[in-house]
Amino acid sequence: MKEIEVKILDINRKEVVEKLISLGAKKIFDGEIYALFFDFPDKTGKKNTDNPERNSKKTIRLRKMGDKVFLTIKEPIEHDAVKIREEHEVEVSDFEKTRKILESLGLSEWLTMKKHRTSYLVEDVHFELDKHHDQYEYVPEFLEIEARDIDTLYRYVELLGFKREDCKPWTILDIADNLN
Repeated sequence: MKEIEVKILDINRKEVVEKLISLGAKKIFDGEIYALFFDFPDKTGKKNTDNPERNSKKTIRLRKMGDKVFLTIKEPIEHDAVKIREEHEVEVSDFEKTRKILESLGLSEWLTMKKHRTSYLVEDVHFELDKHHDQYEYVPEFLEIEARDIDTLYRYVELLGFKREDCKPWTILDIADNLN
């Protein structure tokens, strides 16, 4: 499945939520997320085997979202304006057992993240309001929009009163780097 998304920084949470509700969005999640990111010690997951000079930024993530646990692997697809990644995700039954399986395969944690997320959904478009904790708590709350295609994504960007220029194809690490 393709994940097509952007992040919008410097938002007014109250205004965004009011606009989402006026568009018919329904709240589908409001809670804490705990995520672990894994790679092999030699960073094999991040290497591009076709071009070793290039970082492929593959992501292997184990995430607890409320009472649910997901194992996800993502690989980027080149695009300048939005973040597009091929994503494969499966729900697993046990966070700690899955962590041990990943470690037994030789993977190790390279990043831990905690955040509060409020999620809304309308027309298969996901809207995530994320506020990070711990080492990224200095990052202001932001909006992430994920849609099935770029046109739908930008239509909702505009419906919420934002412009294409407001959209960033960034990860939380990119945001953190740009704030420092």
